[in-house]
Amino acid sequence: MKLLLVGATGLVGREVLRLALADARVSTVVAPVRKALPPHPKLSAPLVDFDHLPADAPWWQMDAVICTLGTTMKAAGTRQAFRRVDHDYPLAVARLALAAGARAYALNSAAGANAGSRFFYNRVKGELERDLAQLGFASLTYVRPGLIGGERDVARAGEGAALRLLRVLGPALPRRWRINPAARIAGALLEAALAAAPGVHIVGSEQLA
Repeated sequence: MKLLLVGATGLVGREVLRLALADARVSTVVAPVRKALPPHPKLSAPLVDFDHLPADAPWWQMDAVICTLGTTMKAAGTRQAFRRVDHDYPLAVARLALAAGARAYALNSAAGANAGSRFFYNRVKGELERDLAQLGFASLTYVRPGLIGGERDVARAGEGAALRLLRVLGPALPRRWRINPAARIAGALLEAALAAAPGVHIVGSEQLA
């Protein structure tokens, strides 16, 4: 399978890339990025501007897409900038890949994704899920983690304390409230893309603990 991975430099994206490059079922990984990735025989990492994606690039012709793009309100600075990264970019990638023949799309979403939510973060995630469903992929999977465990390049305010608390309380908590390791999320995304099961599928946080 030829796989397109967007978001390859993030916490979950790095794990997807590692797993995909080691998986014999994957022949090629194309990971468009804004900064260079270490070379690998199976990897092509074109440098792109996500505001001006090259619609005619040959590397859109992939079998499946995994999207782990995402930011935070602090990093984005404004709601408009956050929405551009967490909604507009993933949707633009989806449209271009689908037009080039991709059959499957697996999205790293969020546990609270809901287009009708009063919380901005959850609403944006839900709107992306809704808009992706309207495109017509043969296989569409939403992986919805809760709090993600792993080492980020940049620490997120409040997240470290929450992770420490959940590590202590984990065994006593319902599975849907436990920490979701980045590697577990990445594995679910990769398997969904490779299986390309027809229809729309949801992988909840309780399946990722």
